[in-house]
Amino acid sequence: MTSSIRWRSWGSTLLCALIGGVLFSLLHLPVPWLLGPMISVFIGSRLLKRWQPSWPAAAKNAGIMIVGYSIGLSLTVSTLGQIGQQLPSMITLTLLLLLFSMLIAYVLSRWTGIPFQTMLIGSIPGGLSQVIVLAEEQKGIDITVVTFLQVSRLMMIVIFVPLLVFSPLFGVDADAVSGTVVRSSGSWSALFPAILPFLILCPLAAWIGKKVRFPTAYLLLPMIMTFVLQLIDLHGPALPVAVLDVAQLLIGSSVGLMLHPEQLQRKRRMILLALGSGVLLIVFACIMTLVLMKWHGVSAATGLLSMAPGGMDQMGIIAHEVHADIATVSCYQLFRTMLIFIGIPPLVRLLFSRMNKDDAAESSR
Repeated sequence: MTSSIRWRSWGSTLLCALIGGVLFSLLHLPVPWLLGPMISVFIGSRLLKRWQPSWPAAAKNAGIMIVGYSIGLSLTVSTLGQIGQQLPSMITLTLLLLLFSMLIAYVLSRWTGIPFQTMLIGSIPGGLSQVIVLAEEQKGIDITVVTFLQVSRLMMIVIFVPLLVFSPLFGVDADAVSGTVVRSSGSWSALFPAILPFLILCPLAAWIGKKVRFPTAYLLLPMIMTFVLQLIDLHGPALPVAVLDVAQLLIGSSVGLMLHPEQLQRKRRMILLALGSGVLLIVFACIMTLVLMKWHGVSAATGLLSMAPGGMDQMGIIAHEVHADIATVSCYQLFRTMLIFIGIPPLVRLLFSRMNKDDAAESSR
C-alpha cells in the first residue's frame, strides 16, 4: 500500500468513526466515542465491499496511553493500600472466572467438535494481544477462530456492559453522570506546563516496555509512570473531556476493524458460538458482581466493571464515564491481566503437552 493510499484509507476510517461518534452522542447513548466509532467502522467495513479501511497502530497505542495516564491519576498509596485488603477477593473471583471460562471451552468444544486447545485459548478472558501471542506459540491452534472469539467477546462486553451499568438493574443516572464527568475533567488552561513531564516520560516508558516485551506496555507503563511521578510530588493534571473522547475514538476504531467473520468456516455456528459464550461470561460476571458488592460494599457499577472479562483500557474508559471507582476497577483488571500473562501460558503449555502425549499414546495402540 503506497503512502497516499494509506493516508486515504486512514482518513476514510476516521470519517466513518467520527460519524459514529457524533450519531451516538446525538442519541445520548452510553460511552458514545468508544461505541460509536467501533460499531460504525465495523458495519461500514462489512457493507462497503470496495472500501479497504485501515487504522494505524500508533493511533490506537496513543489512545491506550491516554487511558493509562488517566487511570494512573487515580492511583495513590492510600488507594492501593485499600485495594491490597481486597487481595483475597481478587484471587478468588479471578480464579472462579478462569475456571468458568475453561468449563465453557470444554462444553463448546464437545458440542462443536472444535479442538479443546483452540476453544480454551479463545475463551481466556485476557488481553487480546497476549492471547494471540500464546495461540501462535502452540501447535494446532486455529488462530482465526481464537481471534474471532476474543474480539467478538470484547465487542460484546464493550457494548453491553455500559448498557447494563445504565440500566435500572444498576441504577446509574446517565444525566447525573454526564454532569459529574464534566466537572471532574480538567481544563485546557491547567494542562501546561504540569503535563510536560508526563507527556515525555509516559510514552518513553511505553516504548521501552514494548522493546522488552512488557505485557500491555502502552497501558500499564504510562499508568505506573504516572503513579511514580505523583509519588515524588509531580501531580498530573486531569485531562479535558475532548482528550478522553479522542482516546476513545482511537481505541474504538481499532477494535471495530479487528473482527473478520468472512474468514471463518461455518460462519453461522461460529457467530452463535461467540454470542453464546460472551453472554455466559457476562452473566457470570454479573453474579460475581453481586458477590463483590456483598464482600466489600462496592457500588454495582464498580463491581461489574471490575469483574467484566474485557480489556482493561475499555473498562477504564467506562469507569471514568460512569464515575465508578477507577482505582478498584483498574486493580482488579490489572490483577487478572498479570495472572493470565504470568500464570496461564505455562499451565496451558503443560496441559497441551499432556494432552498431546495422551493422544500419541492412544494412536500408538
